[in-house]
Amino acid sequence: MLQYYLYKFGQFCVGCLPISLSYKIAVFMSDVHYYLCPRDRRIVKNNLKLILSSQERLSYLAREVFRNFGKYLVDFFKVQGSLSDQYVRDYVTVKNMDYLTEVLKNQKGAIIVTAHMGNWELGGCVISKLGYPPIAVALPHKERSVNDLFNAQRAAEGMTIVPNNVAIRECIKGLKRNRLVALLADRDFNSAGEAVDFFGKKTIFPKGPAAFSLKTGAPIVPAFLVREKNDCFTLIFEKPIFPSENEHSKEEQIDMIKKYVSVIETKVREYPTQWFMFQRFWIE
Repeated sequence: MLQYYLYKFGQFCVGCLPISLSYKIAVFMSDVHYYLCPRDRRIVKNNLKLILSSQERLSYLAREVFRNFGKYLVDFFKVQGSLSDQYVRDYVTVKNMDYLTEVLKNQKGAIIVTAHMGNWELGGCVISKLGYPPIAVALPHKERSVNDLFNAQRAAEGMTIVPNNVAIRECIKGLKRNRLVALLADRDFNSAGEAVDFFGKKTIFPKGPAAFSLKTGAPIVPAFLVREKNDCFTLIFEKPIFPSENEHSKEEQIDMIKKYVSVIETKVREYPTQWFMFQRFWIE
């Protein structure tokens, strides 16, 4: 898999190679992965077919997905763990920060919902540098050395990493202390999500963000760190999604899920080559 080789490359290049050269090597390795792994290539193309309005540049855009993912991994190894305030000022544009600061005035915390797109890992670190270190729920990687490396990189920037087996308790405690809880909301890992429409077809989305919001009163704030053409980034906060003050029901939970899924769909449509979904996604 591309990830394995880029993990090894990342460990080599940190502190050794300039980031521009690291990007070039990552792009080359991503192209090799694209051409030599027909299964992954087919899955990405099938995903894009539902997203794109035209299929004319399907192969080119699918290859860009692989390339952008390679760059994402370079960013993780080159930038995270040594992220400076100067880097954030020079390379990150922040939009709609007031959405976050305003909801935190209610002292109920906030649930940051994002997706496997752009650079969600770096996004959490940037939010930390802005003064709001989040609690992040992280599924363990199957290789312990990789898992330890990722968690060390995240923790170095002030994030609190919570394993999924204690996530509910720790997230609720954090929200009660007016903390941010960061959740990836575009892939269900425990087969306990809800089936909703995404680009016109049913698929399963996690219900954790909606459940936390309804239980604690914390609003959901969608946020995405996306890559620009010059390899700088834009951190975009979207309008908060507030839970109803009425008695909570199954229908209300599903309605909240649909709301943040709609935001994710809009962002995926806007940045289709930055959505890194290498698994079959829709329900057949």
